[in-house]
Amino acid sequence: ALHDIEPAFRRFSRSSKVRALLHSLGMCEPTPVQSMYIFKQPAIGGAVTPHQDSTFLNTEPPTCLGIWLALEDCTVENGCLFALKGTPEVTRRMEVDYPGGTREIAFTGEAPKYDLTDAVPMEVPRGTLVLLHGANVHFSKANTSPHSRHAYSVHYIDTSRAKWRETNWLQRAPDFPFAPLDASEDKN
Repeated sequence: ALHDIEPAFRRFSRSSKVRALLHSLGMCEPTPVQSMYIFKQPAIGGAVTPHQDSTFLNTEPPTCLGIWLALEDCTVENGCLFALKGTPEVTRRMEVDYPGGTREIAFTGEAPKYDLTDAVPMEVPRGTLVLLHGANVHFSKANTSPHSRHAYSVHYIDTSRAKWRETNWLQRAPDFPFAPLDASEDKN
């Protein structure tokens, strides 16, 4: 919850620029639900397997959108993102036995198979913002370079037209609910 707790990440994640961008993409009530600082260290930063964000952050109907900010130059050698063109249907969903259940994790739906031969490397300079539709298949390879590759990622859903599933792995306590972007709190 960097987007809610840590002041610098909160300012960026809830800025007027981000809010305007998400509104321009049709989100009426963009609500950040997950944020991550991604450390991909020199020569040891591992690969991230191909996935669709809506598998893990799912709403009914699907509304997940990720923004990924390159904090350093991203190259094939230091583990840049790769993406397949398009947004294939999300056929698998991770679910957790909530509320009051065993908290057992299970996947529903068939595991997709991806042909990664047409994946496009997203080599971008520091400061580039990459938008990731929740159905877009993306991944990164290991960092084999002597240079780090850091990034900040935030995932949003549109709470004006979608319901956050009770079976999502990510749940907030009643006293710390997901909060939509709010123009009144913006100073940027």
